[in-house]
Order: sequence, then C-alpha cells, then structure tokens
Amino acid sequence: MVKTSEQFSDLSKGNVEAALKFAKLSMDSAEKLIRLQLEAARAAMEESAKTARALAEAKDVQSAASLRLKIAESNIENALKYARSVYEVASQAQGELAKLFEQQMHSVGKEMQGALEKAAAGAPPGSEIAITALKTTIAAAQTALDTMTKAARQMAELADAGVKAAAAATGEAVKKATGGKKD
Repeated sequence: MVKTSEQFSDLSKGNVEAALKFAKLSMDSAEKLIRLQLEAARAAMEESAKTARALAEAKDVQSAASLRLKIAESNIENALKYARSVYEVASQAQGELAKLFEQQMHSVGKEMQGALEKAAAGAPPGSEIAITALKTTIAAAQTALDTMTKAARQMAELADAGVKAAAAATGEAVKKATGGKKD
C-alpha cells in the first residue's frame, strides 16, 4: 500500500510541475502578445500624427494623392509586420506547449510501463498473457502518440511555410500595386 501511495504522490507531483510549466508558458506568451499590441498601438499613433502633419503640408491634390498611396503602402507593411510578429509568438508558444505535452505523455507512458513491470513481478502464474497484452497496448499507444506528434510537427512546418509564402506574396503585391515607391 505504501508503494501505491508513493507512486500516486510522484504522479501528482509530476502533474503539478507540468501544470506550472503550462501556466508559465501561457503567461509568457500572453505577455509577449500584450507587448506587441502596445508597440503596435504606439507605432500607429506616431504614424497617424506623422500622416496628419504630412497631409496638412500637402500643397496640391497630386501631392496629397501621392502621399495617400505612400500611407496605404506603409499601413499594409505595418499590418503585415504585426501579423508576422503575432504569428511568431503563437508559433513559438505552440511549439513549446507541444514539447511539454510530448514530455508529459512520454513520462506517463514510462510510469505506466514501470507500474506494469512491478505488477507483473507480483502477478499470479498464468497472467503473463494479460500482462503481455497490456505491454503491447502501451507500446502501440506510445507509437501512435509518436506518429501523431510527428504529423503535427509536419503540419506546423507546412502551415509556417504557407504563412511565410502568403506574407511574402502580399508584400510583393502591395509593392506592385503602389508602383514600388518608397521614401
């Protein structure tokens, strides 16, 4: 009975540690996103003031139209930069959380195998078939988890490549639409 209590206590400690790591990762990611939002708001406010001054100084309709085009290009570039930054924070958080989840699942699998080994040592004769079936089930579950983790990583890499390609294409389209002019 003491061993079972110790095993339960160790399992609980491991779960508490995992929960604390999860909370820390979540808070760190939220902090990064809030910082990004504040920086974007500050930059937007500064850009608005700069734009208002520039529009007030426009001498004719043509210079105002040219300025409007530059402002549109700048706004789109800033939005793309912000979106990339948010995506990077989210992608990094997803990767760290996936790694934490994977570590927890491997830890649980090892604990289950250890518990099964201990149970097998004290099992009555004739229970070898049931223990072997449980070991096979645990091994199959671990293999399935590894396969799903690998597939999730590949999907994340594919999504990342797609987002980067879309951002690059959008940036090029903006440059073409505005004539590629920059001050």
